[in-house]
Amino acid sequence: MNLFSINDYWKTVVNTIQDGVMVVDPEGRIIAINSAFEEITGYGREELVGASCTVLNCNACHKVRDGTRCYWCVMFQMGHLRKQRCALTRKDGSVVHIVKNASVLKDSDGAVIGAVETMTDVTDLLEKESQLESYRQELSAADTFYGLIGQSPVMRKVYDMIANAAQSDASVIIYGESGTGKELVASAIHAGSSRAKKPFVKVNCAALNEYLLESELFGHVKGAYTGAHCNRAGRFEIAKDGDIFLDEIGDMPLGTQVKLLRVLEDRVIERVGDNKPIPVQARIISATNRDLPARIEEGAFRQDFYYRINVIPIRLPALRERKEDIPLLADAFFRRIKLRGEKKIQGITRDTMDLLTGYHWPGNVRELKSAFEYAVIACRGDMLEPGDLPQEILTKAGEANPRPIPTQQKDMDQIKKERLIQALHAAKGNQSEAARVLGISRTTIWTQIKRYKIDMTKPMA
Repeated sequence: MNLFSINDYWKTVVNTIQDGVMVVDPEGRIIAINSAFEEITGYGREELVGASCTVLNCNACHKVRDGTRCYWCVMFQMGHLRKQRCALTRKDGSVVHIVKNASVLKDSDGAVIGAVETMTDVTDLLEKESQLESYRQELSAADTFYGLIGQSPVMRKVYDMIANAAQSDASVIIYGESGTGKELVASAIHAGSSRAKKPFVKVNCAALNEYLLESELFGHVKGAYTGAHCNRAGRFEIAKDGDIFLDEIGDMPLGTQVKLLRVLEDRVIERVGDNKPIPVQARIISATNRDLPARIEEGAFRQDFYYRINVIPIRLPALRERKEDIPLLADAFFRRIKLRGEKKIQGITRDTMDLLTGYHWPGNVRELKSAFEYAVIACRGDMLEPGDLPQEILTKAGEANPRPIPTQQKDMDQIKKERLIQALHAAKGNQSEAARVLGISRTTIWTQIKRYKIDMTKPMA
């Protein structure tokens, strides 16, 4: 094979590569490029070959003075570049983001005769990263209150109670059916309080028997019982002066209630197997799906203990009591699914949304979330259809055949726009007050005003 044929094959190889390839001489003049480089930059071969590489306006290029030569690229001094992110300016003035690798070229005597660079276009990847960040910001801001989703009147009352409870050190109890989000409410109270940077410790009172629960709450000393090989701090000690969340407190054994009553009254605990008092300052936030007054009548719950934990009661509504929030919840779950990128599902059909709002949701928000997890797995198209939902929902929602609520007929943007306009009218155009009413940031208010093209020059009274 002669030299001509080798060069001919080499050009074919280089032009087959999807990454851009550029060869420059020591002065930065472009000697050769491949077809992919033309596509990335928008310049033709005849425009680039012989020109200075500075025409690309790379934001990562740096030059230095060698002393004997003119300006050299820093890359020539370093000898190589590896996975350097930078941006080039295309011929049409647009910016293309690339990842660059480069190495100097030397002759047989070791003298530098040029350099070769490869460039990978990552513009689409950066756009996807930006889109994901937008989703994250959307999920953490609009229509949420410390992770709780909903703007119905009953949920706004819950938000007000959370804000009030966060400013107090009194005991809080959260009432609600299973799956309504009681732990999220407890977390919101902690996050909104002066204890936010202090520990938030969780204990499920229904998961342990009386003896193990006391050891879990108060700790134990070595030898307190079989298997207690060393001293162990309890959850109250770990919580220190933060918050301790006692979930399912309605199932707490009577004996433990007596001991916990002392903690509330005297602010001290004793480890199991010890009588040394240990002062504690943790605030108790409890939760239950039980009817505590009924439990008192049954003799399963102490009345004096009830009065101590029931200082600030917060009642969390069942999902069937706030059906207008279902589209918001559905949209949030859908966006979270898109963040995972598991399937390219584009949206939720209206018929599917009608079924979601028509179902009674005995498992509340937890069941709704599980239904979405199932639907995504079952979905074979690009939209979530009624047939993708669990069979129980299809059957019972179909039997109920409810009248759709008005908000079902509108897309999510329309719902958000109308709610924003209502809040601005109520606040007489005051964006900070509207943000408070909606439970979102003022920045989100400003962003949505621009997004929905709301004319703020018109009277909002």
